[in-house]
Amino acid sequence: MDHHKFHGKDIPHIKLDPNMTIEELVEVFARSGFNGRQLGEAAKLYAKMIKENATICLTVSGAMTPVGFGGIIKSLIERGFVDWIITTGANVYHEDHFAWGLPIKQGHFDVDDMKLYENEIVRIRDVYIKFYETLEAEDQIIQKMFGKDFPDKPFTTAEFCNLMGKISKEKSKYPEKSFITTAYEYDVPVYISTMKDSSLALNLAVQRLEGKVYNLDFVREIIEQASILFNSKKSGILELGGGVPKNTAQQTGPLLDQILRRNDGGQDYIIQITDARPDTGGLSGATLQEGKSWGKVQDSHEGVVTVYADATIAFPILALYVLSNQKPRKPKRLYKKLDDFYQNLSKDYFKKPMKSKKQKSRK
Repeated sequence: MDHHKFHGKDIPHIKLDPNMTIEELVEVFARSGFNGRQLGEAAKLYAKMIKENATICLTVSGAMTPVGFGGIIKSLIERGFVDWIITTGANVYHEDHFAWGLPIKQGHFDVDDMKLYENEIVRIRDVYIKFYETLEAEDQIIQKMFGKDFPDKPFTTAEFCNLMGKISKEKSKYPEKSFITTAYEYDVPVYISTMKDSSLALNLAVQRLEGKVYNLDFVREIIEQASILFNSKKSGILELGGGVPKNTAQQTGPLLDQILRRNDGGQDYIIQITDARPDTGGLSGATLQEGKSWGKVQDSHEGVVTVYADATIAFPILALYVLSNQKPRKPKRLYKKLDDFYQNLSKDYFKKPMKSKKQKSRK
């Protein structure tokens, strides 16, 4: 469609009904303008990804689990609306508090942090976490999980999170209160994009000082992630925030095309919810259209929507919209298929290496 002509849907004079559904509210957004319109279009694109049985990756940056949003992720996994996840170590670490019944409270942002420190309270904006009763208790749990009995062989963060989900499922007080345990149940791979930048890695220091060596196979990990895209007929990402999780998911296209020369083309769909500006040059604010120049997305005009909003506001609307109007999908159970996906990509690579675009043009 040529967007330089006077056509399009009429802007309605919006009327809200006390009995309206989430579908009707999203339609209000979609028929308005600015980021309200983007939010409505993002919700519809998420529904389209589900209808087309696309392989959907959820990326989560920031501190989404300390505010309880792991429960939303859990619901999406159970309905088959999230097939694999890339997140920070912090989100995994704090999510496990809920499974073990460790206290997290609503606090306040306008406080004297010197006094909070004296009271042994850790603050994430307006969320309070107890230093000993929560953090130190969680530290003991993690150290036990990945202590001497943890295999002395190369591992990926997906394997790390799968074991964590298994142990929390079997031994925690409230296993139903963690998307990590749900990911384990539904074979949803959970990758940690920045393992060392989190309390999960900090807790491995104890055993390391005692002589235990941890071997994170980060190269296998990025190949696995690219192989998910390679083995998917349709593929999409729902990005909550930016940062390393966003880039980790999007770099699957450049790995296939730029490095392995598969000529895949990147993701079919990407939804981005961010509050970062694009003009500063940071990845968190980089537009999805810019990603096309890197081969991260198939089309810079279709199948990409950016919502400039706080993810704690926009994400529940998107999630409730698809939970309300999309039928559950059969779980893809990608975790159990990762070895096969890896081998498929490996065989294709060694079959006949493809030439780069520049080399092709010289024919």
